[in-house]
Amino acid sequence: MPKRDPLSRREREIMDIVYRNGQATAGEILDVMADPPSYSAVRATLSVLERKGHLRHEDDGTRYVYKPTVNRDRAKASALDHLVATFFDGSVTSVVAALLERPKREIPKAELDELVSLIEQARKEGR
Repeated sequence: MPKRDPLSRREREIMDIVYRNGQATAGEILDVMADPPSYSAVRATLSVLERKGHLRHEDDGTRYVYKPTVNRDRAKASALDHLVATFFDGSVTSVVAALLERPKREIPKAELDELVSLIEQARKEGR
């Protein structure tokens, strides 16, 4: 996947909405944004996201319908790779430890059991 410009907080919020819905118009995005800016600001941000290569649009009568250019799983994998490399020096152990050691974040027993199961499966597969 090609390297893309980093996203601002507002750009990430819009991308989250588009991914969650599969597609969205500027009006639909505006309706669900937390502390929404003006309609013009949403349209301008959508244009920026298109220029950066994150979104494309299709005409639907008088409105544009925006869709992501990369499916969510690929985008998620790329973001995770970047996070691990940038903040954890490539260490999966450090990532998991940071998640487990977060204060005021109780991890349900079922999730801990799932983690154990995933680690055991990874060992069996030699990963």
